[in-house]
Amino acid sequence: MPATTRSAWCDVPRLQVKQFAALAMDEAPRLAEDILDEIRREFPHLPLVLDESGEPMALVGIRRAIEGFVHQLTHVATTSPLEGQPPSVFQEFGRGQSLHGRSLDSLQAMYRLGVKLAWRRLADIGQRLHIPPPAMYELAESGYEYLDGLVDQSVRGYAEAAARKEGERLRQQRKLMDLLLEGRAMAPPDPVKALTERAARIGWPVPDQVAVGVLLRPARDAVAPAVGPDVLLDMEAERPRLVIPDPDAAGRPDLLRRALSGWSGAIGPPVAPPEAAKSLRWAEAAVALMERGLLPADGVLRCTEHTQALVLLQPEELVDDLTRRALAPLAHCGPTHARRLAETLLAWLETRGGAPEVAARLGVHPQTVRYRLRQIRELWGDEVDDPDRRFELELVLRARRLRGELGPV
Repeated sequence: MPATTRSAWCDVPRLQVKQFAALAMDEAPRLAEDILDEIRREFPHLPLVLDESGEPMALVGIRRAIEGFVHQLTHVATTSPLEGQPPSVFQEFGRGQSLHGRSLDSLQAMYRLGVKLAWRRLADIGQRLHIPPPAMYELAESGYEYLDGLVDQSVRGYAEAAARKEGERLRQQRKLMDLLLEGRAMAPPDPVKALTERAARIGWPVPDQVAVGVLLRPARDAVAPAVGPDVLLDMEAERPRLVIPDPDAAGRPDLLRRALSGWSGAIGPPVAPPEAAKSLRWAEAAVALMERGLLPADGVLRCTEHTQALVLLQPEELVDDLTRRALAPLAHCGPTHARRLAETLLAWLETRGGAPEVAARLGVHPQTVRYRLRQIRELWGDEVDDPDRRFELELVLRARRLRGELGPV
């Protein structure tokens, strides 16, 4: 009721108001018990939590709510609205619903049942005392406003408990991810047992395989991708990480593709959970190559689809050293001529064919290829016929092509 509206209770004689309040207060304990009994009949599985004195908290809360509401009648002023402050115990009811994994719907249904029963009892008292109808109508309206206050208290308690619960779950999830990704899950004596015990704290079933992803944020304030509740996600890291259970399960790739739309990054190969750190290392290596422009950076790629690039480009120092030794004969050629010879040599090694096949691959005349092949044999001699030497040459030339130093096939 607006504060400027005159309360109908101001027109009720003060003595009559006090009599109504006294009878209602006397009735409060019995009414609270009746309400609780009715609630328990409607909701037989409702647990009864006792307070320090051994009295049911629900009974205490109902009684205090009734007393608090009726108490306002003794303080009605000319322009004062008829309202009261719900007791804080109703926050505890909301917390309890959250902690036990129940929704607020059943709790609100209990409140409505309680208000309905309370109104019947108060209406009976009002009839006995001949309280004018306008005052009783106002009392009914205020009762439902009071109900809204009870619900608000419970919603607040529910939200606080849910936030704490989610915070604790995230804390436990980060510990689980640290155990997986730091390689400590492989420590003896029983890595599977340690992993299972930690996973059980957040209700995460340990899968047969996992794949670890590393993401690059599209923006600093990017919203966490909706990857699903069974995917472990750490958004606190500079590069968000995720642990994907059973990455090749039916429907999983499509779900991830939709959830990670707009993101870029890499997902490592599937491994057993205790070896998740290995999958992480490959994902990190792939992301590093993406940042250098050596792998596509317009989405989230799978390392298993870029094995050649990861194998040839990731051990960069070793490949560079092998490249210097294997391609030493080209050192005295000009850059352009050396590149053409390298591309011809790689095409020859890949096709294992003659000049026509190599020419078709390179898009040049066969006679040009024959001229280059004669030069190659002059530079390397019989080494190009040695299987081990040919393998080294093909390996370093493929690596150069992946780096963009040679033309595409």
